[in-house]
This record gives sequence, structure tokens and C-alpha cells, in this order.
Amino acid sequence: MSGTARPFAHLAAENASTYRAVLGVFAEARERYALHLRPEDVHTELDRTGSSPGQEAVESALTQLVGWGNLRADPDTGRVTSVEDFHRARYLYQLTPAGQAAERALVVYEEALGRRGALQAVALEDIAEHLRALVVLLREDATDVARAAHLLAALMQRLESLAQNASEFLASMQRSIDLQDADTDAFVAYKDRLIEYLERFVSDLVTTGSEISGLVATAEDAGVRDLLDAVAAREAADLAPGEGTDADLQRAREVNRVHEAWHRRWRGLHGWFVGSRETPSQKDLLRGRARSAVPQLLRAVTTLNERRSGRSDRSADFRRLALWFAQAPDDEARHRLWRSAFALAPARHLSIDGETLTAREADPSRTVLPWAQAEPLRISPQFRRTGHHERRGRPARVEDRSARRRHLLQLAAAEHEQLLAARAELLTSGERRLSDLPELSGAAFPVFLDLLGRAVAARRPGEAGAVSEVTSADGSLRVRLTLLPGAGVVAVRTEHGTLHLPDGLVEIAEAAAGPAPGTAPV
Repeated sequence: MSGTARPFAHLAAENASTYRAVLGVFAEARERYALHLRPEDVHTELDRTGSSPGQEAVESALTQLVGWGNLRADPDTGRVTSVEDFHRARYLYQLTPAGQAAERALVVYEEALGRRGALQAVALEDIAEHLRALVVLLREDATDVARAAHLLAALMQRLESLAQNASEFLASMQRSIDLQDADTDAFVAYKDRLIEYLERFVSDLVTTGSEISGLVATAEDAGVRDLLDAVAAREAADLAPGEGTDADLQRAREVNRVHEAWHRRWRGLHGWFVGSRETPSQKDLLRGRARSAVPQLLRAVTTLNERRSGRSDRSADFRRLALWFAQAPDDEARHRLWRSAFALAPARHLSIDGETLTAREADPSRTVLPWAQAEPLRISPQFRRTGHHERRGRPARVEDRSARRRHLLQLAAAEHEQLLAARAELLTSGERRLSDLPELSGAAFPVFLDLLGRAVAARRPGEAGAVSEVTSADGSLRVRLTLLPGAGVVAVRTEHGTLHLPDGLVEIAEAAAGPAPGTAPV
């Protein structure tokens, strides 16, 4: 691109629509592999679409676009039949490299503005399928670098598409919630479809996402980082040689850049589906955002229904009251409106006396009588006698809550000790049958039920005998569950009752410093 080319200048010009239409004709012609166009060809195409500004305007636009660097004009000598035709200015026009780059940039910009994004459950399945193939390749033949490069490229491309579409979808969904007043009926109809869409994606994210987490850990144990180095070396072999005296140094930097790029992509995949104790995975964050969007939608619909049913809120009441004040004819009318609206009459010195309170307690029906039928209210003349409503004296002493704080700390410490004891009770020291577990205490049973639920949720539907391994929410315990096909139903006895579930092998142990192989942090 030359220093004088300004391919985006036509966007701010006076006849920008004409310039865009002309360049659109050239972009379509390039898709048909027609590189050159004559002015009459451009005019005919614009006239066919009903947007032609005229032959002279088209030629003027072509000349201006050549000046800006969007088009290149070459002499048209193909149809010269006389000397007069030779001396007459005739040109063939085509897009310059700068013009092509500008058109591609504008297309990407327009697509990005109009894109709503999507929560791609299919992308999760594709990522899992690519990881399964990668694990098989690592176990069978890790020297097939070409196939590994193809799998890794497809895997990273699918992950990039999933992340970008998810981000765009959540942003567009939030804009839809914020702009709910634009079309109430359309938003209410959109809500039902969106909630169903979110629930289906969250379900797929829990099942398929947990499997992907295990596959990522399995691939890392099988030596995927060495395979990344081999793929990066294969790609770096095609790098062009450098120039100058430091050509070797430049090439070494390029090779390091390629290696770091592949390892950075894999770290991104690990962070998206596995995460760490300090940083939750993007999968979990996305699940949280999707789940929190459902109550937001329901609250938005509730607000819309209240508005449509005629219910008013406090802000609407105050706006109506302000309008009444503005429309009042004089200050006297405004004072009456103030008294009627806020009932702030100067009667704060009135206070009910003890005899009246005793009479109301004896006959509660007096409090619901209309004021015209009720007995007169007897008030205390204390304010008139003393000039003060409150009793004078020393202020109330500040209450000492240190004993209550110590009590709360003792309760928290006791609860923590009870939790530690419950976890120690659950440790199995290896795999054990569920039917062989001893009776669980009331403190250990909720922890066991939470771990069991996480392990069952991490299993893929329909896989009998599959092993699932997860950690607790705080990462301190690790449970490994293997359901045995045809083992029957066992009863796990607790202080709260008996839990019936399919028999299998369970191992509960303290979690190691890092995530265990196949672990899906929850």
C-alpha cells in the first residue's frame, strides 16, 4: 500500500453511497474472477440493480476512486479501430491490493456488527471428537506429525469459534435484555425460546464439557506437549530464510515464536475446560453466565407484565405528582396538594396516651372502624407543657456484643471441626464397594451426597462401567466412581435414612497439589 493511497476516504465523501455501490460491483466481479471492468459494464450492472446514478456519475466516481487508490486504471486498447479511438481516453478498471484489503476489512466489520453469536453445543461435540482422535494418536503412533498437525489445527479452530460465538451471543443477549422496551411482544416471545436454548446448552456443557476436561488431562499425560513441539518444528521448517548478518538470529526468533504459539493455544484449551484452583475454567464461567441469564430474563418479563397490566411504580407516581404540581394554578393549590400527597400536617406533637392504648388492646375492633364512627382520640399534652416530645436524660448505653461475637466464632469453629471429621470419615483408603461402606453420620452424609452427585454428573450418558473422577468444590477431596454393570442396587445407611443406588466402586481421597488425571474441577 503506497503512502498516498487512502482506500477508506470514500466513506466520508459526499457521495459515499455511489462509491460503495461502484466498489460493490468490482467486489462481485472479482468473486466471478472478472478482474477488469469498463465504465459501461459498471453502469450496466448498477442499472440492473436500480442504483445507477448515470453514466457520467459512474465515470466521475471511477476517476475519484483511482485517485484514492481503490482502483487502478489501465489503457483499454482492445477495441481500438481508428486513430480517433486510440487518442480517446479509454480505461479498464480493477481493484488495487489496497482496495481489495479495504473491501475485505469492511465486509468483516459489517459481519461483526450484525453477528449475534451462538452457544455452539455442536462445537463441544467436535472438540471432544478431535481430542478423542488425538488421544488415540498419542497412544498408537505419536510420530504421525502431519495427522497430529491437522487434528490440532481443527481443534484450535473449533475452540476459537466456540469462544468467539459464546462471547458475542452473551453480549447480544444482554443488549436484548437492556433494550426490552423496543418491542414488548417480540421480547416475550423471544424469552421462551431463549430460556429453552440456554437450558439445553448448559446441559450439554455439563456432560460434554466434563468429558473434554478429562480428555485434555489424558492427552497431557500421554505427551501432547512433545507432540506440540514436533508440530511446531514441522511448521517452522517452511519459514523463509532471513536477510542480513543476523539471519540466523531472526530465524531462531521465528522458530521460538511458532513453538510458543502452539503451546499458548494448548494452554488456552486447558484454561477453557480445566482451569486451576486459583482460576476457574472458562467453561464454568460460561455456565454461570448462561444460568444467571435465565433469572434475568424472568425478571425482565415480570417487569414487562407489570407495566402492561397497568401497575405503576414509585418513580411513575412521583413523575405524575410533579406534573400535578406544575399544572397547579397557584401556591395555595400547591400547598393543598402537598398536604394531600404527603400528609405532613403540623401535628407531630400529638401522642396517644396510655388509657387509649389499653382500650384498643381490650377491644381490637376499634382500630378498623371508620374515623367518623370511632371514639375521639385522647392525646397527651406533654409537648404543650414541656415543649419537648422526647424525654430528657442520659443517652442509652452502647450494647456490648463481644460475647455474641465469641459465640459465633465458637459455632464457626465447631462447624469447621465437624466438617473435617466428616471428610476424614469418608476417606476410603483405596477403592471400595458402595455396599461395603459403613453407616454414615449425619455430618458426613451431605458431603458424600455432594461428591457422588458430581461424579455421576461427570459421566457420559449410556457408558456403563465408565470411570468418572472429580474434585469437591474447594478442591480438598477427590472421588473416583466406577459403576459396575449388572451389580444391582445397594442400600447406603445414614442417620437420616437409607439411600438406594446402583452398586459400584468408589474411592475418596485427599486431592493432590494439582488436578488429578481425568479430573473435572467443578
